[in-house]
Amino acid sequence: MELGLTGKGVIVTGASKGIGRAIALEFAREGAHVAICARGAEALEKTRRELAALGGKVHAASCDVGDAQSLGAFLDAAHNALGRVDVLVNNPSGFGVTDNEDGWAASLSVDMMAAVRATWKVVPWLEMQGGGAIIHISSISGLEASLPGVAAYAAVKAGLISHSKSMAMELAPKGIRVNCVAPGSIDFPDGFWDNVHKGNKAFYDGVVSTIPFGRMGKPEEIANAVVFLASTKASWVSGVMLPVDGVQHKSNL
Repeated sequence: MELGLTGKGVIVTGASKGIGRAIALEFAREGAHVAICARGAEALEKTRRELAALGGKVHAASCDVGDAQSLGAFLDAAHNALGRVDVLVNNPSGFGVTDNEDGWAASLSVDMMAAVRATWKVVPWLEMQGGGAIIHISSISGLEASLPGVAAYAAVKAGLISHSKSMAMELAPKGIRVNCVAPGSIDFPDGFWDNVHKGNKAFYDGVVSTIPFGRMGKPEEIANAVVFLASTKASWVSGVMLPVDGVQHKSNL
């Protein structure tokens, strides 16, 4: 299927590993030029090399997306390096999985305000291209009560869903589509669930038992959904919250 992404400029924040890395690589495979950021320099450089091997323009820089100045500088540099911006994917998470000041601060600054600020910054660039796409990466934790202690993470992921819907309505006249993807439990090397599997296999297995397919998801399965939503094939899809979770979340809404 031709997705119409060849030559497009794509920014993916929080993209050195896991879901973000898979998203960036899938865009590059579709012929897009890609800019990525993350805090860890070693993993970031490894992903940069993987992207460069696919042939398009690549920009990669260390960035604390929770810091407004650092995020703004990265986005400006990405725009200059790619020459255009057509797609923004807000992916990073502060993993505020403690119900205290630190947990809430991490979730609000990295998950929520980084997405809000990046959206503010990128919208004029999308307008310059005659439209574009913004995609927030939320979580099924934002759809229902979550595990004890992770209220901050769940609340902010719900906030991302609400923000994407509001922006979808506001930006439609500008030809900008805004959608939200809500992954379920996604396992990858050195990720959250990989560490749980190593340290608490009983809990890991208990979570897997709630997933009808009998396994956790893969980053590439999230990436495929994101790239479709950013593509011309999804031209009439905006304001959508798409769970990609193997029916882990079971509510009708």
